[in-house]
Amino acid sequence: MGAQQSVNAGKAKVDLQVDLTHMLCEALLLPPLSSSATISQIVGRISLKHPSLFGRSEKLDVILDKGVNDSNVVVAFRRPRPEWLSQQSFVIQHSMTPEIAVHGFPADNFTRSGSRGVNLSRLSLGVEINEPTTSKWTSGTSVKFEHIRPVNNDGRSIARDHEGFPLTCSGNLHDNMIILKQESGYADVKDNSFLRFPMTG
Repeated sequence: MGAQQSVNAGKAKVDLQVDLTHMLCEALLLPPLSSSATISQIVGRISLKHPSLFGRSEKLDVILDKGVNDSNVVVAFRRPRPEWLSQQSFVIQHSMTPEIAVHGFPADNFTRSGSRGVNLSRLSLGVEINEPTTSKWTSGTSVKFEHIRPVNNDGRSIARDHEGFPLTCSGNLHDNMIILKQESGYADVKDNSFLRFPMTG
């Protein structure tokens, strides 16, 4: 159960999607909560697309996704270049997700995120480069700086989990890293067959 709306503002387009299913189910199944806690259960997405930000076909994409216990914001800017040159995109992303992979199950069955209050705040800035596409080959490279910070449900930085173990590789309140990723792919499409071979490094 939800709603969807699109709005045009000049050349830009804004799409809004809202899902009220989680909020309604929680209101029916769990004890009464405050209005702010109920609103936090709304799931939705807001996306903004602009095809020519500065009048020279520069593309801007802004996407905000909100889940029940997580959120993700992506800002991507692409400059136009001739088809025979590599295409560049500048990307900024921030996500907040519950960390349940290494900290076990919650002691309280009504803990909604299942993270025991451990969440990962992840901020990344980088550039993506896509090489000109040939008839069958595609290739892309991305380089990004990533800042990862464990936080509690109040948004405060934490260094250790409930058992006293460090939450970061460095033992500090955050970890920083540089990530280099290279992807190539081969695809052959025929009338009665399709072959795809991806490679990631």
